[in-house]
Amino acid sequence: MTDRHPARPALEIFLGDVVRLRRRHPCGATDWLVDRLGADIGLRCQGCQRHVMIERRVLERRLVAFVSRGDPAVSAALQPVSTPAPEDGP
Repeated sequence: MTDRHPARPALEIFLGDVVRLRRRHPCGATDWLVDRLGADIGLRCQGCQRHVMIERRVLERRLVAFVSRGDPAVSAALQPVSTPAPEDGP
């Protein structure tokens, strides 16, 4: 059986990245600011400031170029920190 989606590393996307997508927004802009990370990526249009949510997979497919890169330290600071589960007492 063949795998329809071969394993490939996830694209590194940081908060504050400005990306250029293939399709134009109705306002005519092609550049978007990344303002939320997760399974869905929050993008803000640089032309009209409209906010949209897009699946990470779709963003990776539509991405043409990075116009500017955000700060990796900011993205890392906002990552949830895993804490050990509390132990049950006697």
